[in-house]
Amino acid sequence: MTRNPIARALVAALLGAALSGLARPALADIKDYAFELTGKEARVGEAILAVRLVDKRTGKPVPDAVIFARRIDMAPDGMDEMISKIEPIPSPEPDVYRFRAKLSMAGGWRLSLAAKVQGETGTVEDRLEFRVVK
Repeated sequence: MTRNPIARALVAALLGAALSGLARPALADIKDYAFELTGKEARVGEAILAVRLVDKRTGKPVPDAVIFARRIDMAPDGMDEMISKIEPIPSPEPDVYRFRAKLSMAGGWRLSLAAKVQGETGTVEDRLEFRVVK
C-alpha cells in the first residue's frame, strides 16, 4: 500500500500547526496589571512603603516582577519638585515589594513605579497616591 507524499506532508503540517498552538501560553495585556499600596497613609520621617503588583483579571498578586524605576514626590499637593530618596528593601513576602523613603512633610505624596512582569512584553507603570501625617 502506497501513500501520497503530498497528503502525508499536509497531515504533518496540520498536526504541527495544531500542536504549536497548544504549546503557546496565553499572554496578558500589560494593562491587566496594576500596583496597589498595602496602606494609604504613612508618618512623617523614615517610612516603609509596601505595594503589591496584581493581575486585575484574577485579583492574584504577581511575584518576581522587576521594578526598575521608582520616584516619590508631592505632586498631589502641587509640588512635583518636592522629591525624596526612595530605595528598595527586602520583603518577607514574595509578592510584596517594599521601599524605604524619607517623607519630609505631611501632605499628599505620589509613588511612581515602572516594572517588567516575567513572561510579558511591555512595562507596567503606575502612580499611587497616599497621605503622610505627623
